[in-house]
Amino acid sequence: MSGQPKPKARRGWTAVIALAVILAALVIHPGGARNLPRLDEGWPLLCLVAAIVAALAGVFKPGSRLVSGSLIALGVLLGALAPLFLFGGHPLPASAAAGLWLYVLALTLLMWCALETLAEVVTPNWIGALVVPGLFGLWLVFLWQVLVVGLSVPAVLLPSPDRVEHVFVTHLYMLWQDFRQTFLKAVLSGFVIGSGAGFLVAILADRVSFLRRGLLPLGYLMSAVPIVGIAPIMVMWFGFDWQSKAAVVVVMTFFPMLVNTLAGIHSAEAIEHDLMHSYGASYAQTLLKLRLPNALPFIFNALKINSTLALIGAIVAEFFGTPVVGMGFRILVEIGRMNMDMVWATIVVAALAGSMFYGALALLERGLTFWHPSYRQERP
Repeated sequence: MSGQPKPKARRGWTAVIALAVILAALVIHPGGARNLPRLDEGWPLLCLVAAIVAALAGVFKPGSRLVSGSLIALGVLLGALAPLFLFGGHPLPASAAAGLWLYVLALTLLMWCALETLAEVVTPNWIGALVVPGLFGLWLVFLWQVLVVGLSVPAVLLPSPDRVEHVFVTHLYMLWQDFRQTFLKAVLSGFVIGSGAGFLVAILADRVSFLRRGLLPLGYLMSAVPIVGIAPIMVMWFGFDWQSKAAVVVVMTFFPMLVNTLAGIHSAEAIEHDLMHSYGASYAQTLLKLRLPNALPFIFNALKINSTLALIGAIVAEFFGTPVVGMGFRILVEIGRMNMDMVWATIVVAALAGSMFYGALALLERGLTFWHPSYRQERP
């Protein structure tokens, strides 16, 4: 469309606005020990220079998009150190508010420009797959730190990332024991048993029609049952250790795998079945060479859904009884103590574990279903 600005021009204007905001912040700030980077200080001065260089790189766009985006991102990351040094973990004085908030606004505009530039880099592929999400995540953590400290948010409502990091480092062994109890024992075992059983029963139900007609409505019914209704029963049946949490995970992961596998097995078209029949293929040959390969995207969708359901189910199940270890137990106990730093550290562990688990399944899916249309890249 002729009326829409071009991406390069839009990035240039974003950098120009960011540079103007930085200069305005330098002009209006009243000075003081906790203000915008002062010219007689080492690190703050370097940070300020890096931010200005990043803005100039966005304006003039030196070299390729990769070089330009990398320079802007590096300058923003260095420039972001200045507010962290000047805050020092203390509330922001009113005399420094205007200059520093304008400076943070300028850095936000520059990071937007850097991410937009790097996101358009097609080769190498890991730029878009890892660097852009990583930079975006770092920037969210930076804004979290600056806003919580600068606005004097009470730690009981939302602790700052540096407090969470301190708890994470000082209680690493405790967090590892919780992770081992919840994820390595309950989540993985329940995930494997539930998903494997769902897959095998789906194969059996495909062969036995009355089993398929009886299990599918039951699967829809079980998917509506809340975890809080299943978990206490499993604790009564299997005890307070990880076995009861694994049983909850089995119940939660069985039916998504069953339903998705059945849908995938029946996704092959009639013409493909006719071709296999013309070759004289048996049921087992048709299943192994046509129907299961066709069902792989459905199966991996179920696995990725189950990876999140398993972690949620295990943590919630620990609220209803567990030994003195586990991520759900830790969250429940520390909430009662109003120790939000430990609660958020446990949440970080759970988020990292769930993300890595999901990412591993996504990589495996990409390796096994590279032929699927969703993974085909259009050539220019």
